Amino acid sequence: MKKFVALLLAAMMALTVCSALAEDLKVAMITDYGDITDQSFNQTTYEAAKAWSEANGVDFVYYKPASDSDQDRITSIEKAINDGYNALIMPGYAFAPAIVATVEDYSDIKFIALDVSEFDLQDAHGTSADFSWVYPENLYSAVYQEELCGYMAGYAAVKLGYKKLGFLGGMAVPAVVRYGYGFVQGADAAAADMGLTDVEIKYVYGNQFYGDADITAYMDTWYAGGTEVVFACGGGIFTSAGEAASKVGKKVIGVDVDQAATIDGLYGAGITVTSAMKGLAATVKSQLDALKNGTFAGGKVENLGLVGEDPDANFVQIAPSTQFADGFTADDYKALVAKMFKGEITVSNDITAEPAVTAVTVDYQGNIK
Repeated sequence: MKKFVALLLAAMMALTVCSALAEDLKVAMITDYGDITDQSFNQTTYEAAKAWSEANGVDFVYYKPASDSDQDRITSIEKAINDGYNALIMPGYAFAPAIVATVEDYSDIKFIALDVSEFDLQDAHGTSADFSWVYPENLYSAVYQEELCGYMAGYAAVKLGYKKLGFLGGMAVPAVVRYGYGFVQGADAAAADMGLTDVEIKYVYGNQFYGDADITAYMDTWYAGGTEVVFACGGGIFTSAGEAASKVGKKVIGVDVDQAATIDGLYGAGITVTSAMKGLAATVKSQLDALKNGTFAGGKVENLGLVGEDPDANFVQIAPSTQFADGFTADDYKALVAKMFKGEITVSNDITAEPAVTAVTVDYQGNIK
């Protein structure tokens, strides 16, 4: 009986805290090592949080750490809290050490992390494989099933007629590898469906999340050798693929958000075939709605993917700007998503081994740097 009463009191106290937070919600977004004009994670998160806050009459601000360091991210978190903000939104795996260092010290502050996995948090703890940290109730993190939208992008590319594909990853962190291995699986499935035996994929990591002259030169070689489209998967690394593609009239696939306007704006109209997207904005909105409504449920890392047959309702998808054509129409995309949701198509999320393929040839080239 005493245990039941204690649990009831704890639940009532949690409800009281949630209700108080909902009445005096103040939202802060903290950038990782980029800024809010990165045309990727930070910008999408910033725009979604700002739009929600304005629509709901909630105070909103963003903080940019002084440098790309755990300590400066911790400093930004503490500054936001000292400034009176009680809901913090943090995009990207780089936040794991800062979250581990602060989340339990500020139990009345809600931490909403995007793409910070249980493995990132384990590494931040520096613990062994039997890691069993109980996630604090004020922490919610969303991770995404990148292999699914990677699969969609690879499938679409082959269906749209591209036979010489490339995958340019940033660093070989789990999220990027899932994108890449999903891309390979999707291209392989499309080639098998079409009876093709001449689809080739070159696969490499830049070992950094930005483009530079060396990576651009590597992409120049790929495109000159016949590569038609490259899936540029890793923050700003798209600049190298985009620059190289623009020289020879070839194509790029974007990542994380719909990058068509960005890449086309920089390198020429029509250069972006599609983008493999995560539902960052949808996650921000759903979690802020939960805070406002007093239904926030933390204490977990949630793995988001398909929630139904409607592509637009899912947390992983390809972009609305996809260059649909006779080979792969918007209706074909909907049918593909429906099959994936119903389990008629399965995509492996195993990143411990290269995907088994039957219809494509994959040339794994390691790291550029």
